[in-house]
Amino acid sequence: MSDQPESPNIQRRKADHIALCASGEVEFREQGTLLDQVQLVHDALPDFHFDEVDLTTEILGKRLRAPVIISGMTGGTPEAAAINHDLARAAERLGIGFGLGSQRAMVLHPDLSWTYAVRDIAPTALLLGNLGMVQAREMSTGAIRELVATVGVDALCVHLNPAMELIQPGGDRDFRGGRETLKRLHQELGIPVVAKETGSGISRSVGMAILKTGVTAVDVSGAGGTSWVGVETRRAEGAARRLGEEFWDWGIPTAASVGLLADLGLTIIATGGMRTGMDVARAIALGATAGGLAAPVLRAHRDGGFDGAVAFLEHVIAGVRAATFLTGCRTPAELRRAPKVIGASLRGWLEQAR
Repeated sequence: MSDQPESPNIQRRKADHIALCASGEVEFREQGTLLDQVQLVHDALPDFHFDEVDLTTEILGKRLRAPVIISGMTGGTPEAAAINHDLARAAERLGIGFGLGSQRAMVLHPDLSWTYAVRDIAPTALLLGNLGMVQAREMSTGAIRELVATVGVDALCVHLNPAMELIQPGGDRDFRGGRETLKRLHQELGIPVVAKETGSGISRSVGMAILKTGVTAVDVSGAGGTSWVGVETRRAEGAARRLGEEFWDWGIPTAASVGLLADLGLTIIATGGMRTGMDVARAIALGATAGGLAAPVLRAHRDGGFDGAVAFLEHVIAGVRAATFLTGCRTPAELRRAPKVIGASLRGWLEQAR
């Protein structure tokens, strides 16, 4: 699509996204993550001290103190800048990752770069940039390199969002060249590239296609949490709104997406409807390296500011630690190999969607 019609409205769109995601009114309606279909097996005789649990996780060239990431949400407005600053500071304090929202606003309006600038606040945290595949396709590698260098990110998430764009007013329709774009950035950008969905999940066949580009990290962003089709449906009118209502629950559940990709050798970030430390632990048991949370962190920040976000994230990390210990595991790597019971619905996805 042309950038020109969007330019005067992009800050309003970003503000709409924040308000809708924080409201809780754009969750999936009928489809869940299927993480509740993963039952971890209790170990009643762990032969080690709870303090021996070590959640340290290596991912994308950085070391996290726990396998938790604050997923990319926002940028491009003063409100977004305040949120980004607080959440990046929380990530630095807790030793976890932090993702920026789509940097498209920064591409269109370089004067908005300050709303994404958090590296001085989070000097050691894993920081993830964020750019749409269509925008990345149209930009030179040099321009993208300058974009990510401006905010000092450690890796770039290239988001894949065809379902969202079909409903978004003025959304993109031409998704040609996605594989070539990922391959080019993998070869030329100089920092890791993460192929990231936006709420509809990544299938096994797409995971294999991503691997062929050379990219080895994905963020599944599966169905079951915030519906970005739902977000754009609330902003759309007429035929687009009717189509959005029909496809509100479209996508691959988060647990299914993780499980379908688990044996491909990808680094998997599990996002999409992650709400608790138990959700993160279940995703790791399915094969994820880390779990990412967005909407619940945004709500915790809305209700309690920086301290509220930190308290929520500490509770999430405590849940991951407890689940790791109670399965008799000392590390997330051991948790990935721990026994688990898979419910019928998730098992159906894992058996039939290959």
